[in-house]
Amino acid sequence: MKQQRRFSREFKRQVVEELLSGGSTPAQLMRRHEISSGLLSHWKRQYATGGFDNPPNQEAAREVRVRQLEQLVGKLTLENEFLKKAVQRSLSPVKKSSGSWPPTGTSSKTSKGGAH
Repeated sequence: MKQQRRFSREFKRQVVEELLSGGSTPAQLMRRHEISSGLLSHWKRQYATGGFDNPPNQEAAREVRVRQLEQLVGKLTLENEFLKKAVQRSLSPVKKSSGSWPPTGTSSKTSKGGAH
């Protein structure tokens, strides 16, 4: 089993700055440093918010905030739809249907042995 590697802030910043400058493609950086695309994306987000002792990038910080707000809107939309359905069910008249509940009582006409 491989031991988990640790990268310094300076190394992470250099990799992200190389990516942002256009000096290398993401694929080239991933191969050269043997890192995953998810890790590179994570470092890029951290860099955008000033996580590597660099000034935060205003545009990237706005993109992160927009992404967070979009996730919140999605969550609230799902909750809203759930609550609407719950209210509709609670306000609708009770419908009696013979197939929704199992029969109760002792008048079971069918048996395992066939017809009577």
